[in-house]
Amino acid sequence: MSGKKGCEQRLDNLNARSLQSTHARARMESQDDDLALLFMRFDRFSFGSVLVLVLLGASCTAQPASSTKHTATSAGNLQQLFLQGETALRAGNLYEAEKSFRQVVAHNPQMAGAYANLGVIAMRRQRWDQALTLLKKAQRLAPTVAGIRLNIGLVYFRQNNFKEAIAPFDSVVKSQPDAIQPRYLLGLCYFFIDDPANTVTTLEPLWPQQSNSLSYLYVLGNAAGQAGRKDLEQRALAQLVEIGQNSAEFHLFMGKAHLNRQEYEPAVNELKTAATMNPNLPFVHFNLGLAYFHTDDFDHAKEEFIKDIAIEPEVAFNYDQLGATNWRLQQYKEAEENFRAALSRDPRLTSSRFGLAQVYNQAGKYQAALAELDTALNLDPKNNNLHYLRGRVLLRLNRTQEAQAELTMAERIIKEQRDTRQKEMYGNLPHPELTIVP
Repeated sequence: MSGKKGCEQRLDNLNARSLQSTHARARMESQDDDLALLFMRFDRFSFGSVLVLVLLGASCTAQPASSTKHTATSAGNLQQLFLQGETALRAGNLYEAEKSFRQVVAHNPQMAGAYANLGVIAMRRQRWDQALTLLKKAQRLAPTVAGIRLNIGLVYFRQNNFKEAIAPFDSVVKSQPDAIQPRYLLGLCYFFIDDPANTVTTLEPLWPQQSNSLSYLYVLGNAAGQAGRKDLEQRALAQLVEIGQNSAEFHLFMGKAHLNRQEYEPAVNELKTAATMNPNLPFVHFNLGLAYFHTDDFDHAKEEFIKDIAIEPEVAFNYDQLGATNWRLQQYKEAEENFRAALSRDPRLTSSRFGLAQVYNQAGKYQAALAELDTALNLDPKNNNLHYLRGRVLLRLNRTQEAQAELTMAERIIKEQRDTRQKEMYGNLPHPELTIVP
């Protein structure tokens, strides 16, 4: 057997073994009923030797016959480097993993698996822009690999950029219609952008696997009600009550349902019950703070947001809402600090940019206010509150013509959104308890 054919045969054999391992892992995951656990594994997904071996095979066959011995050795070295990187990544040693994968791409810049794993490393470090660049490069090299597109969607999802996450998740669902994780994430994206019809269409097929999940039932029931599917709404809510069994989590979701309907007194009652049953339940204090905030009980709202920060210190919404509460209490220094803390965790949070602009406008720092508003409007150009405040700031700077244009735009957007429910000062009700698993 020639060196070239020998290289190909070894790669085929290794590829077959890797495929068997990959299929076994996929079967194990499909049998896991705990979607929360599957969700937590997304950013830890490692593209194994199956991917890199396919690409190594291509590099072998591309070499002239005179260099087949060198090629086989190079393939073995690259395979070893890749496996070292994968082992380090599984062990959580990001430095060594990155070092190995960067050596791989230095030797072969067409190695999609290495770029994909470098993207995973960037995700672990929450360097979202870097992760997106690496994953998209991997996608260009291996466009048929669903796992790469799944992680691209997850990068957008982790940044609360749900509209951009839809396309990659949808492509994975179309290629793997029976896969639970991408379908659930796609359904959540539709839910978060207020598209109840697509939420129901996407999530209803998961009923056999997920009808024992409170979060699934909560999302499906709410979306079904908004989409006019009263039969499905009642079915989901009845199941929610049946499996909730008066648990703290059940009262959390019941309180959240009241919040969605702007029924603040029953929301407070449900959420206080949940907090009494389990004071360390993530997001129960956050939602109780929201309920207090909407009843103008800002002192109690502040207490609840601080409690939730102690439990979930990396959730940007906690600092965002605490900053808004500080603003209402005229605690401007604390408001600025908390809005900045929110933006350090999520730079796309336009409500915090709006809050900072309010603080700067109140302090007479008009240029700083405009800078925050301009950044926010790039992210959310149809936000009437941003246009209105920008108009007021421009009036303070005697830029009357520009100010009038902004105020007119704000008025036009208000008319367009007059019939839209739940458009509050800071946009739609946030749902961090559905995007971050405890």
